[in-house]
Amino acid sequence: MPSLPDENWDYLLSLLPENWESLAKTTGAVQRLRGAESLSSLLRVLLLHAGHGCSLRTASVVGKAAGWISMSDVALHKRFALCEGWLQQLCAGLFAQSRLQLPAAYRGLKLRLVDGTTIKEPGATGSQWRVHYSLRVPDWHCDFFRLNPVRGSGNGESLKHFEVAPGDCFLADRGFSHLLGIEHVYRGGAHVIMRLNEQNTPLEDEQGRPVVLLPWLRKLKQPGVAAGLDLWVRPRKEDSLEKRVPVRLCAVRKSVEAAALAQRKVQRRAQQDQTKLRAATLEHTAWIVVLTTVPRDTLSDVEVLQWYRVRWQIELAFKRLKSLGDVGHLPKSDERSSRAWVYAKLLIALLSEKMQRHAAALSPWGGRWLENETPPQPLAGD
Repeated sequence: MPSLPDENWDYLLSLLPENWESLAKTTGAVQRLRGAESLSSLLRVLLLHAGHGCSLRTASVVGKAAGWISMSDVALHKRFALCEGWLQQLCAGLFAQSRLQLPAAYRGLKLRLVDGTTIKEPGATGSQWRVHYSLRVPDWHCDFFRLNPVRGSGNGESLKHFEVAPGDCFLADRGFSHLLGIEHVYRGGAHVIMRLNEQNTPLEDEQGRPVVLLPWLRKLKQPGVAAGLDLWVRPRKEDSLEKRVPVRLCAVRKSVEAAALAQRKVQRRAQQDQTKLRAATLEHTAWIVVLTTVPRDTLSDVEVLQWYRVRWQIELAFKRLKSLGDVGHLPKSDERSSRAWVYAKLLIALLSEKMQRHAAALSPWGGRWLENETPPQPLAGD
């Protein structure tokens, strides 16, 4: 089992929030260091389990051999659950240290960043699981976690898996752009801000006629200038006009460079899948189109796009989380351990993010800020 040299581990520790050791005590992760050589050693074993995807039993054996811990896999499992709050606070601290700029407008919304990932247990016959989870902004608390088998009807990525409370606002990528999921959130008194997947989310005008977006998008000729369009979605074909869900599209044109990169990505995917690429699909890559159910008097078109940019910025961290989670032993019977596992994965992703300095003002449309948006200012010490 490979492990970091001591000097590299010391470097990783230097990236953590300055109070990372005191947080272990205030969050209840440790009251006394029984079974661990130090807090550093304990954290090292926990991240070995989460980062390498090894079982707690393997992590226990490696930790004992290295002299880091002297606890069994059962004791390590119990300690891992106790570390949930500690790992969450470490993640929140790294987010706070980043240059990620949160829009000022909340206006009563409880913002939740949602995502899903697939976990495959080691071995040729390892089971596959789909994890759905949400992180609450701005404290980055994991307020929902659900584990489903990958196979089976209704187990795909969907907002239907999430518990909904009035005032929630779900920020999601295009994988969650499905009619029934949007309806589930809307009927629960909550809202969505998500990247539009036009194929899975057909749009209608006021009279119930299908809408073609390209004529409207072509009017957005200047990168960084936002516009909005009020439309409707019909979750079921038999629904009447009165049962439709009102939505708003917020769009912005990408920079020339960002649009060119998006086109090349779509073309490569079509070549790999050996599918014919439609001209309209290729043209669509020139814009970012976000669907929301948040009323305009709550968030403007620009503010909606600002919040989606927050979702997109930490998508880099989510992608690392997913890549690190391809193989791993996920605690499936203990909710606290499951959340701790998410935080450990996210912590590793954020450490990678900090090392590569990818947290500074990025946006999917290739510009640093939108028209009428205050340019982000570096945090003190950056």
